[in-house]
Amino acid sequence: MRNLFLDNRSVPDAERYARIEAAEAGWIVPLVAELEAAAPVLATRADWLAELKSLLDSEKGGAPSSRFIAEEATLAEFTTVVLEFAPDGLTEAQNFFPAVARLPIRAQMAVMRVMIDEFGCGNIAQAHSQLYRDLLAELGLPTELPDVLADTNDETFAFLNSFYWMASRAVDVEYFLGALAYLEAAIPDAFAFQARACERLGLAHGRYYTEHIHIDDFHMKEMQTAIKEYEAVHGINPTKLVVGARLLSSLLGSAVDAAVAKAVARSGR
Repeated sequence: MRNLFLDNRSVPDAERYARIEAAEAGWIVPLVAELEAAAPVLATRADWLAELKSLLDSEKGGAPSSRFIAEEATLAEFTTVVLEFAPDGLTEAQNFFPAVARLPIRAQMAVMRVMIDEFGCGNIAQAHSQLYRDLLAELGLPTELPDVLADTNDETFAFLNSFYWMASRAVDVEYFLGALAYLEAAIPDAFAFQARACERLGLAHGRYYTEHIHIDDFHMKEMQTAIKEYEAVHGINPTKLVVGARLLSSLLGSAVDAAVAKAVARSGR
């Protein structure tokens, strides 16, 4: 998974692109096919919204790993979790860009409004990757991408790599739209656990999490606008939206669980 992440972020010559396609064919393509076979067949965008709400409601209380972060993690354990997700925090939204060209113009505008916020509206101090860098620095951790990759779990890389596939190579861009709509809707509740950990542990740079809690309600609405505008031009397959959402839910949940397991193992609990 690490090699796939590095290939995804490199200039894709023929050999590298063949490696990417082979890795995805053995991993995410069958995974999506399995999720699609198990998903309900939906007919309308209203059906999609109902399924999304059901998924979000099922996750509202947080998984045991999230509650552990909020309530029990020591500073050392939380530091391990923060370092684990540094490849995500330091590359925030960079893997979304290829999807923009695949959308009609009004859907592009909605997605770009989300991405402009991710990059701090051009203000480096407000960019989400810079907020994560500030948190890493406070914890005495490396702040540059090459320095945080060596010990990252496959589960974290899988979460990141999934967006490269959905944005660039999935035949249907609805997977991307459903995944990002889910992510923007889920993050405010999900990051509340990390924000509580920062407050409990006396960390000064928990704004990476609180900023998401603040802004992602707007992003959630923009993603539904993007889906509506895509439907107006091309029609929509709401089942593929749900598959994208369920894919992200599964991958992100696995990444958080693995990060907490690593943190606990290293602390000797």
